[in-house]
Amino acid sequence: MQKIIERVIFISRWIMAPFYLGLVIALLVLLFKFGHELLHFVTHAYDSDESDIILGLLALIDLTFTGSLVIIVIFSGYENFVSRIDAEGHENWPEWMTKVDFAGLKQKLLASIVAISAIALLKAFMNLDKGVDEKQLMWLVIIHMVFVVSGVVLAWTDRLSEKSH
Repeated sequence: MQKIIERVIFISRWIMAPFYLGLVIALLVLLFKFGHELLHFVTHAYDSDESDIILGLLALIDLTFTGSLVIIVIFSGYENFVSRIDAEGHENWPEWMTKVDFAGLKQKLLASIVAISAIALLKAFMNLDKGVDEKQLMWLVIIHMVFVVSGVVLAWTDRLSEKSH
């Protein structure tokens, strides 16, 4: 009975595979949104002032960071929880894709969230002259600081756990 239960639990990891395929579809949706933002950015560049150009660039960078984050989650999650990906025969295979463990995934995930949060905060600061709500700005700073502190605490606890092994 124990062997059967363990086999079922081991096979159940494949339930996660559709989640990663769903993230690939979400990445395509993000690509569509990036294309839309890029088209808007290019077509309105002539009439835009410097701050609008910077905000447009920040929006594109934000979407790029988010896409990179999705890729990290797809590859690392699949490798760590479902099955190894055979990199043989793929000459341009990025080296990091088969080397990110769960602790590394958490750190990369939080670092990406901090970067995305920083971009949102920078956008808000760029819009100060357009009457950004001070309460909203305060909450953006608080949330960003929570992400930063969480990242430091996570890195610190991972470091402590490495020393104890």
